[in-house]
Amino acid sequence: MAKLKTGATIRVVLFATLLCLGACSGTTFVYNRLDTIVPWYVDDYVDLNGSQEQQLDEELQPFLDWHRQQELPRYLQLLDQLDGSLGQPITPQEVAAIYDGIEVAWVRLEEESLAWLLELGGTLSDQQVQEFLAYLQERQEEYKEEYLSRTEEEYREETYDSFADSFEDYMGRLNPGQLERLQQASADMQRSDAVWLQERAAWLQRLAVMLQREPGWQQRVRDAVAARGDTVSERYQEVFQHNLEVVFSSVADLLNSRSEKQDRRLRGELADLREDLQVLIAEGKSTSSAATLAQAQGSAGPTVNPAVTNP
Repeated sequence: MAKLKTGATIRVVLFATLLCLGACSGTTFVYNRLDTIVPWYVDDYVDLNGSQEQQLDEELQPFLDWHRQQELPRYLQLLDQLDGSLGQPITPQEVAAIYDGIEVAWVRLEEESLAWLLELGGTLSDQQVQEFLAYLQERQEEYKEEYLSRTEEEYREETYDSFADSFEDYMGRLNPGQLERLQQASADMQRSDAVWLQERAAWLQRLAVMLQREPGWQQRVRDAVAARGDTVSERYQEVFQHNLEVVFSSVADLLNSRSEKQDRRLRGELADLREDLQVLIAEGKSTSSAATLAQAQGSAGPTVNPAVTNP
């Protein structure tokens, strides 16, 4: 199960497809250039040679095709589920159901990504593997410095700001009662940064062992990723579940308290996202049809002009 920090969690449960769409929310521009962006992102972790970059390009395209053709329609269904819930008061349980749909989508994305990531990992040199692990460890130290240095007051203030920013992005300005509700939510959250960093450190240790790449290592990585939700500590599970319930309750309360103006803003944002999804899905169908036609024409051989062959 994917584990998210506070800001990411509330964005996810507010707007279902954002978890998997990420930066393409509100525009199709970024999504249509993921085949360029993802290699740049991978390069942040390890420097690839020319052959590896070519392999990444070749393996990435089927993944992106799968995501556009199979996943985007599912995101549209999640969006419709959220939109359909706005016509009547929504309960925390209904918010949780939307979140569950997101978790399932995330697992599918994670599993499909592993296919090309592990293939690429098999081509890395030992030096590249160490470079990759060193980058992850460097990020761990940066996270420690960023999160653990916060006082309790700073943690609550950042949590509140994250809540408020997330809602205002889609509902516009919040009224005093809504802001007070978010203050209460931030006070109810259990601090999770230390336990999250402990779990992340334990995962990096397990990953380092698996990346020694003894026979069968790729399947062991798949199994470990699939079981991550079952291997975290009981304390982590307790904190994560408690914070989710706080988020679900606050999301329901703010959605139920929205004004007519906030409702128009929210529905407009969802309509824009739906339009983006529909455009991306339609582009995928068009591209797929064109590729099928080109393949059929190529397999049929050159066209013969009867006027030339018949005297």
